[in-house]
Amino acid sequence: MTRRRHIFGRPERRPAADQSSFVDTFLSAPDILPRHCCVVSSVPPADPSQPRGSAMMRPFRGASLTHNGAPVHRQVELAPGDLLGMGQHFLFMYKDPRAAPAPPAWLPKAWVSPGLVGALACQACGRSLQERQEAFRAYLKSREPQLRYRPQEQEALLAEIVRLQETPGCRLGPAFLFGLCLEHAARELEPGHLPRLIARIAQLVKEAVWDKIKEIGDRQPENRQDKGEADDLSIEEVAADLRPLMLWMANSMELLNLVQKRVLDIEKDLDLEGVSHNALLSSDLETCDEAMAVLDEVIMSTFQQSVYYLTKTLYSALPALLDSNPFMAAADLSHGPELSSMPEGIRGTLAIYQATLELTRDCDLHPDLVSQTFGYLFFFSNASLFNTLMERGTSLFQWAKAVQIQRNLDLVLDWLQGVGLGDIATEFFRKLSTTANLLCVPKNSLLQASWSRLRNDYPALLPAQLQHVLRNYQLGPGRLAPESWDPPEEERNEIAHSDIFESFTDHPPLILPCDGFRLRLSEPVSDDGLHRQLVRLRRFLWELERESLPANQRAVYGLDASQ
Repeated sequence: MTRRRHIFGRPERRPAADQSSFVDTFLSAPDILPRHCCVVSSVPPADPSQPRGSAMMRPFRGASLTHNGAPVHRQVELAPGDLLGMGQHFLFMYKDPRAAPAPPAWLPKAWVSPGLVGALACQACGRSLQERQEAFRAYLKSREPQLRYRPQEQEALLAEIVRLQETPGCRLGPAFLFGLCLEHAARELEPGHLPRLIARIAQLVKEAVWDKIKEIGDRQPENRQDKGEADDLSIEEVAADLRPLMLWMANSMELLNLVQKRVLDIEKDLDLEGVSHNALLSSDLETCDEAMAVLDEVIMSTFQQSVYYLTKTLYSALPALLDSNPFMAAADLSHGPELSSMPEGIRGTLAIYQATLELTRDCDLHPDLVSQTFGYLFFFSNASLFNTLMERGTSLFQWAKAVQIQRNLDLVLDWLQGVGLGDIATEFFRKLSTTANLLCVPKNSLLQASWSRLRNDYPALLPAQLQHVLRNYQLGPGRLAPESWDPPEEERNEIAHSDIFESFTDHPPLILPCDGFRLRLSEPVSDDGLHRQLVRLRRFLWELERESLPANQRAVYGLDASQ
């Protein structure tokens, strides 16, 4: 092999200009592909005293290839003396005359199957029974991010992982364990298996989420059969109902990131495989794209359902912020986020925000999704309160009432600042805050202001909204609004045809994060709860594999997962 990259394949008639089918060594056999495998030689080190790098071999899609007797689906490292089987008719031994002599691998190594028997219990490896038992027990308890299984146990394994979502303290466990399944499939199973696995995982997650959405809907007061006892759910009950949905949102986001990394690996193979395999890779990518679209849909649906039920709870708590007098009971902000120190009128609203924050933290929701969840809640709160204020303007557009509203709003914003949500709240409460500030301007000062000055000082208000506030402002019995508040002629037509209410359809779009993910599949499992689930799954898989063995072979392995 004279070139650094050497391709073995079957001779075929190709146009001279088709360089993608270039083959260095031709092999004539019915099971040899036009481009069967590629060997990349090691690069000589710049310093001759340094050891040489390893040569690598990778099969092309669908190629029958063995490395020292073991089937090869992915790139493997070659050592001098290794035996390479290409199809059923060719057997080569790899040698590098430039490398130091090494013991030849004349005998094929024991085939390592994707399951535990081939990996840890095979007697052909030369280990004693006691050594094999110790290796098995070490694997069961290991914190290494590894989960071995055979394709025939995959469906039972995936179903078991889905059920883990019901286990307290597991949080991102399903995404992590699904990720280990993807790693195992990419490393040990044939290439076409991975896209099918991704699609199956996405479908199982979607089915689990849809079942939870239906359960929550059935528990809503308006959907109960005993309508006579239908009361609004408390925020504690709503949070308990939403916990499974938010857990799946968190897991689906992490899982989508892991899938995207695998898809990038498949896309890289497009440049290596050649024209004859592009159709297969394109089909794999299409399968993965469809699966990622399903995960996108799951994230969107869980987000929408979560904010729907939270805003539904907010709807009945928010009016107290406009109607209550915070000066009847002084707030004590020295206690931080303690709700008991807040005036009763805003306590209900803050309790919903606090329960939501605790829920997102308990579910390990991605920080970007936490921010957007509260962005939506603050958007709804601002629009709902502002529209109520505009609708009830006659009774609320007066200085004394505005001071109470502003105090309540300030207390809410200060509390949110204390829990780390101040910047988001300030952005989304701008219109309500602007209106309260306008109404709190002393009456004499407000009477001296002109329309143009008020437009410049309060730009968050649309012209129609500003005119509605000024027109309904309570100046006192018999007092009329000054002419300086009248908008100029050129704006009046636009104002007459403008809506004064905020639209709930203008909510911010959900944007999925691109970084900041928590799961690391390359690091040992440090979380004790997750490690317990990993050990339980390994034992579960071993029992499945052990049951599939003939009865006379089960005792031969001498392995007991309960030890």
